[in-house]
Amino acid sequence: MSRPDNQPATPPARLLPDRALPPYAYLPGQTPHPTRDRDGHSFAVESDAPDAPAPPDAENWRFCPDYLYGIDLFNHGYCWEAHEAWEGLWVACGRQGTQAIFLQALINLAATGFKARWGSARGMQANARTAARLFQAAAQQLGPKSKCYMGFDVHALAAQAKALRDRPLAVNPEAPGALPFDLVLRPE
Repeated sequence: MSRPDNQPATPPARLLPDRALPPYAYLPGQTPHPTRDRDGHSFAVESDAPDAPAPPDAENWRFCPDYLYGIDLFNHGYCWEAHEAWEGLWVACGRQGTQAIFLQALINLAATGFKARWGSARGMQANARTAARLFQAAAQQLGPKSKCYMGFDVHALAAQAKALRDRPLAVNPEAPGALPFDLVLRPE
């Protein structure tokens, strides 16, 4: 899921290569708000997708384009946009149950990246703490025999979130907007 420090930081292959990534990743004060600003990348954009996505099937997650697109967005540095993609699915799940908890954990993981890019150590750590807690809750509901859920080892995701929670924020001024940590989501 994360890369060793000795490997180049190259994003993984896209899961939905035909679905375009936005022209920029939203960052308050640096880029227009995607949906509220007239210059936003998603302002008044008509979508072919239904207004409310269907909840993903946990067994057939590979066929849920919004779920896969959220992974693509996250892996390519679009944290706010990934948060939005997964939030629609979380709402579609009725905001309760194991799947909703897992999606909420992903939402908080995306928020961790968003807050890190924004330079908010407190926000990054708070969202990472929540993501870790939610991944652990999902793992507990899935039971000890469950290794993989919706393509991921939930215990490993909880450990990754805990590591981010305990990591100090180190912003590189030469790479504004870049994530100060490397975390790539690679579904199995």
